[in-house]
This record gives sequence, C-alpha cells and structure tokens, in this order.
Amino acid sequence: MPVDIPLATRPKPVKLAKGELYVVTKDNYDEFVAEFEKKNGSLVYIAISIKDYENLSINIAELRRYINQQKEVIVYYETAIQESKDLINSKGSTEESTETQQNKE
Repeated sequence: MPVDIPLATRPKPVKLAKGELYVVTKDNYDEFVAEFEKKNGSLVYIAISIKDYENLSINIAELRRYINQQKEVIVYYETAIQESKDLINSKGSTEESTETQQNKE
C-alpha cells in the first residue's frame, strides 16, 4: 500500500527592511555629518574595514547560494513525489478499466 506524502506549503517570501550604507572619508566627513544630522537627528558610528566589508559580501553570496541549492532540493523532492502519485493514480485507473472490461465480457 503506497504511503501518501503531502506536499508542504512553501514559506512566505522574505521581506527585508531597507538599510542604507554611507561611504565617509576624510574628504566628505564634514558635509556628511551636516546632512546626516539634518536628516536623522543624531549621529552614531559603526565602522567596518574594507576587508570586513568584502567578507560580508562573500557571506551574503554564500547564503544566497545555499538558499538556491535548498530550493532546488525541495523542487526535486516535490517533483518526485508528484510523479510517484501520478504513476500510482494512472496504474490504479488502468487496473480499474481492465477490471471493468473483463467484467463486461
């Protein structure tokens, strides 16, 4: 007897909040501070080195790769389950139709 494996619903898509990064150098520091404080009120510093920014970018790309590969695995299993169900259903229909024909004879 075949086991009925239900397909799970997919999770809702990710909604990311908007964030802004600013490149501040010695050359644009004073102008940046004046505009930023005018727009946002207060100024807080979070510093990241160029190497750490590169690492952050690489990490995000790696997460994206992983998520895409997971999606491929999910689609593979969903397809395999659906094809199995279709095969079982078509065999059942063929057997029923054969039995009906034999009963008529």
